Amino acid sequence: MIGGGQGAFIGAVHRLAAALDGQYELVAGAFSSNAETSRASGQLLGLAPGRVYGSYQEMLAQEQARPEAERVQVISIVTPNHVHFAPARLALESGFDVVLDKPLTFSLAEARELAAVVAATGRRLCLTHTYTGYPMVKEARALVASGQLGRIRKVYVEYPQGWLSRLEEGSENKQAAWRTDPARSGVAGAMGDIGTHAFNLLEYVTGLQVEQLCADIHTVVPGRLLDDDGAVLLRLSGAASGVLVATQVAAGEENNLRLRVYGELGGLDWQQADANTLLVKWPDRPAEIRRTGAAYLSTAARHNARTPAGHPEGYLEAFANIYRNFALTLQAELAGQPPAPEALDFPGIEEGVRGMAFIETVIASGRSAAKWTELSV
Repeated sequence: MIGGGQGAFIGAVHRLAAALDGQYELVAGAFSSNAETSRASGQLLGLAPGRVYGSYQEMLAQEQARPEAERVQVISIVTPNHVHFAPARLALESGFDVVLDKPLTFSLAEARELAAVVAATGRRLCLTHTYTGYPMVKEARALVASGQLGRIRKVYVEYPQGWLSRLEEGSENKQAAWRTDPARSGVAGAMGDIGTHAFNLLEYVTGLQVEQLCADIHTVVPGRLLDDDGAVLLRLSGAASGVLVATQVAAGEENNLRLRVYGELGGLDWQQADANTLLVKWPDRPAEIRRTGAAYLSTAARHNARTPAGHPEGYLEAFANIYRNFALTLQAELAGQPPAPEALDFPGIEEGVRGMAFIETVIASGRSAAKWTELSV
């Protein structure tokens, strides 16, 4: 692991997700840019002192030098956005597969360069867009792909949070400090942090791609340097249209990502607040309530559920599904076998590049007097 040391939120989430199915063992790490913090973090995690490193460069060099049977196989990168590209590139070029927290990189230019590195090295890269891991999101995708909703006409995706309703940047809140800092977060605030999740979820479930967008972007809280609120009109492939809303200043809101998709024949509604339920709507019969763990669900939904119906599965399990599917893919390839379709279902480099294109296009559109802006990957 690179990053994720003492005081980091997402590092612990990655470790729990990776460990849930017994497919990974954490054996080495460079957990901080501060060597002492890295070593203290490794000690708390029970790692051998000789495999806790002061920098990611040191770790990758020394792990690469180990015999193949002893070295790490996968590098998990859980650093702030501005420290995604360099360690990911070096890990790939050193012969390691990579799990990378979203967004892919600091900029679209870096994303395109990293895509070239993935292609040149032949290594695998997994991007942790968590919300695609939920079983009922898998069911929604399968429902659309089967054609049961007909041609998709309209999509709404919204991601309201309230944790940045006040200026938190000057406090002890480390998450607020870096996520609102242009030097560490990038060109976007809320649209980069959570808008990319909404964008990815929309494209994943519908199978459509955003082709044009028109953005209205705001910085609501005085003194903040990046956007904290915005709405985007979308034109999608297949002549569908959509609306995306992402805000971190909706006071009182927690983390209720919601997606609604409407086709010619029916619609669906999923939200993280009730993640184990998918509502399917029909114009000529009562709505259906589909639930995680049920035998009537698609193969993809059943593959990504662990417990019988009625036993709630949540954020950590969704996160773990991405790690597990990546592990199953790598294991199949090591055995010389083609991975199963269910195993190949994880976000990767293409989704990462599209996410960075979305971020930069949204901000450009929000600053422009032009109504519509082409999304160019």
